[in-house]
Amino acid sequence: MKNTTVIGSGTMGNGIAHTFAQFGCSVSLVDVSQAALNKALETIAKNIDRQIAKGMLTEADKTNTLKNIKTYTTLSDGARTSDLVVEAATENVETKLNIFRELDKICPANTILASNTSSISITQIAAATKRPDKVIGMHFMNPVPVMKLVEVIRSYSTSDEVCSLIVDFSKKLNKVPVEVNDYPGFIANRILMPMINEAIYALYEGVAGVTEIDTVMKLGMAHPMGPLQLSDFIGLDVCYSILKVLHNGFGNPKYAPCPLLINMVTAGHIGVKSGSGFYTYATGSKELVVADRFRR
Repeated sequence: MKNTTVIGSGTMGNGIAHTFAQFGCSVSLVDVSQAALNKALETIAKNIDRQIAKGMLTEADKTNTLKNIKTYTTLSDGARTSDLVVEAATENVETKLNIFRELDKICPANTILASNTSSISITQIAAATKRPDKVIGMHFMNPVPVMKLVEVIRSYSTSDEVCSLIVDFSKKLNKVPVEVNDYPGFIANRILMPMINEAIYALYEGVAGVTEIDTVMKLGMAHPMGPLQLSDFIGLDVCYSILKVLHNGFGNPKYAPCPLLINMVTAGHIGVKSGSGFYTYATGSKELVVADRFRR
């Protein structure tokens, strides 16, 4: 799988492109906006600089990695000759289905089509194509160049051969692939999101404050980051979307998003990317400050 395409140049997309290119793949990075693509290349360069500062990479590695990435603003130009396409577009069902329908027309018959979705059904995505046996989930963790895990999600129709190829490819990226079946939330988010939702409920019900909840989980459970801070980094809008997938998929009220989460998303306080969630995020500041609304 030397020729790869990554669709979407946001946080996950540029991280996947960075990783593929770092390990010698030719990467076509596709987005509708050239400005977004330019920003993605700048982000990749900065992240490689961090790796260099830590002694993980060299300047030559940086040159080679960036040389391996080309940018495109159309799928037809960016995906026509790929062995593997990984979609990392916005977490919206219709957006993804439309992308896969188009990819199915554009790509060679042997191209494997993967989605980095964190919760949307791979089986549903695969059914939008005429190659469901070659559609699979590759759920990377953020930040992609650093985090080892890749959830490899088999749809109802994914072939054993395709699954083995993706597992082997993930290992060549120095990742740890974990194979799971396609049910709502897969494994990572089926377990993580109810925990985050319960933490939000504990805050909503006045059981404890933001700092107290996160401190208990960090010091008591050895989590590197508390669930409320983590939800800010994931994006409360993303958490809300995943919980809705779980709630709709299982029909179980235990997955229902907390009313506080719904209100925060509705108000636009969705975490780091909006500058405010359970904490506030001032540009350039590394200090963790609880949002005014939640100060006790």
